[in-house]
Amino acid sequence: MKSIRMSHWLLIALGGWALLMSLWITAGEPGTYSRQPLWIALVPLMLIGGWFAMDALTALGESLNSKPAIRAVNLAIPAVFAALILVLWQLIVTGFAVPQVLLPAPSTIGVTFITELQTLAQDFAQTWLKAVLAGWIIGCGSGFAVALLIDRSPFLQKGLLPIGNIMSSIPIVGIAPIMVMWFGFDWQSKAAVVVIMTFFPMLVNTLAGLHASDNLHLNLLHTYAGNRRQTLWYVQLPAALPFIFNALKLNSTLALIGAIVAEFFGTPIVGMGFRISTEVGRMNMDMVWATILVAALAGSISYGLLALLERRLTFWHPSTRANG
Repeated sequence: MKSIRMSHWLLIALGGWALLMSLWITAGEPGTYSRQPLWIALVPLMLIGGWFAMDALTALGESLNSKPAIRAVNLAIPAVFAALILVLWQLIVTGFAVPQVLLPAPSTIGVTFITELQTLAQDFAQTWLKAVLAGWIIGCGSGFAVALLIDRSPFLQKGLLPIGNIMSSIPIVGIAPIMVMWFGFDWQSKAAVVVIMTFFPMLVNTLAGLHASDNLHLNLLHTYAGNRRQTLWYVQLPAALPFIFNALKLNSTLALIGAIVAEFFGTPIVGMGFRISTEVGRMNMDMVWATILVAALAGSISYGLLALLERRLTFWHPSTRANG
């Protein structure tokens, strides 16, 4: 175990004290200039104490043998870092009296998030549950199916992959208005944008995974007179799973970004993209940041669930075993 010196513990304690003092200071009126020299002096202590606290947690994680305890420590490290960032954000906005139109304080965003939860839930349902989820399933599913069909066809691969590169270089702002004209202002046009954004990443990654099969395994199945279906099921698909999950995780974030941007070009009076563009026009920035928080939570949870599923299905893969 990596030893923690007494001086490090002292710095951690000073950082905790600075954190508590900072919370007390930020509870005051914004722009309290008499307190600014004090909290400016506290910021380095907070940063140094937080650094050594995360270093101590890392050392603790390396010394543990229980997997649940190790996972808890691994979650605590980014949580400490995030809390430090939030306190620093709150401190700067409050101490310098930053106008809310430029940057609201985290406390203001949290209050807006709670009070406007019903509106945010309706926007989430319109954008994520309809456009993102439908487009992600169709785009990833069709990309996977096409990859299986053209796996043994070099001609089709050479024809489709350059098209994929061209489509990937087209900005969303060029595709979204066309999709709105074709499919209307409701969620269907946003789902179409998501399909275009997610199809080719899945196609390219799946093809790469199918071609990453070990020749030894392929030759072994060939000696047992394995047919095309058996080769695909027992050798190629297991080898392609890490590539497929990489595409699924990448597309989970691309889909949300694409749907939100597409809503800037026409949508019913609901949706995360609509909410952001409307509230920016009203200078209601705390609602804008609350919507961004919903999008960040949705994207992070989606990515995390896919990562958990990947660990369950690819437990045999060296990368999964190496990460515990």
